[in-house]
Amino acid sequence: MSKPEHSITDLSQEQRTELEAAAFRTLVQHLRNRKDVQNIDLMNLAGFCRNCLSKWYKAAADDIGLELSAEQAREEIYGMPYAEWKAKYQKEASPEQQAAFDTAKKH
Repeated sequence: MSKPEHSITDLSQEQRTELEAAAFRTLVQHLRNRKDVQNIDLMNLAGFCRNCLSKWYKAAADDIGLELSAEQAREEIYGMPYAEWKAKYQKEASPEQQAAFDTAKKH
């Protein structure tokens, strides 16, 4: 078996950024495809949701001086205006989901 030509530690900053961006795009597309997965489920299991991603996206834009509204950032993550996504796909949290969220918030 031959050894790979490059080690992950040999990556240039540009290559690392390209890989991170590709992984991010794949994550966003996955979440767009999985509209059945509610944000509260993501929060309860992973501690972040689509809204968190949109806030991080906006913060990154702010860091480089790029004008981007919170709504534009949400639309980038959701693939449609947030109000539209919410009306079409967001369900009311069950008492169990809300209790799990409230418990997780305390930690």
